[in-house]
Amino acid sequence: MTSSATPDQPVPQADTAANPTERLVEQLGSRASVTAVFGEPVTSGGTTVIPVAETGFGFAGGTGPEAGGAHTGGGGGGVGARPRGYIEIKDGTATYKPLRAPWVDVAVPLAALLAGTVVPLLLRRLAKRCPR
Repeated sequence: MTSSATPDQPVPQADTAANPTERLVEQLGSRASVTAVFGEPVTSGGTTVIPVAETGFGFAGGTGPEAGGAHTGGGGGGVGARPRGYIEIKDGTATYKPLRAPWVDVAVPLAALLAGTVVPLLLRRLAKRCPR
């Protein structure tokens, strides 16, 4: 009978499966960095522009029984990045400037115009229907 407390033998670590996972996360994280996606900050004429992005990654895996009783497994992963804005450093002042979707410049004024014309018409019709 052997003792589990013998110092000569390495004790199995619970996180041995985490080491490949940690390596995968590090590799994916380095590929999803802002500089990998958009490049390095640019300086011109005393102004520095630093790109800002939202990056993310995910992966999953699983196993299941096969018809013969053996287990099979599979997995997958992905990395994505979206531009969110930039930081402009000029004259010692840093300013964050978000990037907006182009449709926002059209949709918001159109919605305001629509609300400004349709709502009064609806209120007039409702006023005519309601007895006083």
